[in-house]
Amino acid sequence: MSTIAGLLISGAFGLAAGSFLNVCIYRLPLHRSLVRPRSHCPACKTPIRWFDNVPVVGYLLLAGRCRACRAPIPWMYPVVEGVTAAVFVAAFAQFGPQPLLVPRLLFACAMIVLFVVDLQHRILPNAITLPGIAAGFAFSFLGPPGWLESLLGVACGGGILLLIAEGYYRIRGEEGLGMGDVKMLAMIGAFLGWRLMFVTLVLSSFLGSVIGLALVALRRGDMKYALPFGSFLAIGALVASVAGRAILDWYLGFY
Repeated sequence: MSTIAGLLISGAFGLAAGSFLNVCIYRLPLHRSLVRPRSHCPACKTPIRWFDNVPVVGYLLLAGRCRACRAPIPWMYPVVEGVTAAVFVAAFAQFGPQPLLVPRLLFACAMIVLFVVDLQHRILPNAITLPGIAAGFAFSFLGPPGWLESLLGVACGGGILLLIAEGYYRIRGEEGLGMGDVKMLAMIGAFLGWRLMFVTLVLSSFLGSVIGLALVALRRGDMKYALPFGSFLAIGALVASVAGRAILDWYLGFY
């Protein structure tokens, strides 16, 4: 397979995967089946025809509206499909057709779903984080980061946020982090290992601080404004999965 063909096929698979991720993003917070009923308009319940369900293209041809009732289709749908396709292409470009590509793609898909769900609903579904911990640890027996690094990633990832959450509650008397964040970071540690888990935590904390301070400066929130930390964890994890080693080497180069 040529490199160009591989990238094109990866992009096509990414678009299809993104379409399924949209189903997960919509249905998981509502505790609905991912299989039944078939895709339909949330407004009028009319089943979506197959040619209208083609990722990105269907949205553009319909001008962002349901064919039956003309209700607007959320712009998040084509964005998720496009981002997923871009992630698939980037992953293939970095890892190529090797075994590590599969867990990295599954991990990226989980991060995309968790990013959007936490952004929209402030929840991180157990249906993704708990099986994700088990899957990440299982994959570690077949390739990087290795089972010991993965196990330490689970323990450190979950343990660190659990201690932070408990300390914040004892000091302030209110919850600062949810258990969803704890399980999500444990999942990240399972897939990436403890080193890249720490890179993820640093990146996400820095990004969250910047966004939080920007909201305060713009008077869109105060110091107690509830930020979707899971969304920041997802961004940090995706960056760490691609460039985490280079970031670590750059940082350790100062010592």
